[in-house]
Amino acid sequence: MRIRLVATTAVAAGALTALSAVPAQAAEYNSALKIRGIQYDAPGRDSNRCSGGNTAEEYLTIKNYSRSTTVNLKGYVVKDAAGNKFTFTASHTLQPGDYVKLRGGNGSDSDTKNVVYRDNCNFMWNNDKDTIYVYKPSGSRADVHSYTANGSDSDHNGYITYHG
Repeated sequence: MRIRLVATTAVAAGALTALSAVPAQAAEYNSALKIRGIQYDAPGRDSNRCSGGNTAEEYLTIKNYSRSTTVNLKGYVVKDAAGNKFTFTASHTLQPGDYVKLRGGNGSDSDTKNVVYRDNCNFMWNNDKDTIYVYKPSGSRADVHSYTANGSDSDHNGYITYHG
């Protein structure tokens, strides 16, 4: 009986040690790719016309927080709470510490300028509040971020929220 009690105590102590060694953020999602910020209310009067509109001023910034892993965005999906979605269909690589701005409207994607356009002139993000999800090509969730127009960060993940 004494041997079983000692073994159980050792296993429990090891489990507690393992749990305390994991940072709180690591429990969220296992991904180097995270939402860094969002410009959800494009400056000026909202106009989703492809010619002369301001949809390109609405953007989501996604950053590779890894110190050593390069991430190819091909196959990643960005969605909002209403089900609007964008899929990265072309290769776009993020080196460690690099970021990309996913902009509305039309334009030329560029690795050197860190920009990808949705090629859609409709606004994607709500001006009052929204929740944004990023999914890996495997379908597992890479990140989620919620915001409100009054600046609250309901998920407390500490990412910067931008607004016009």
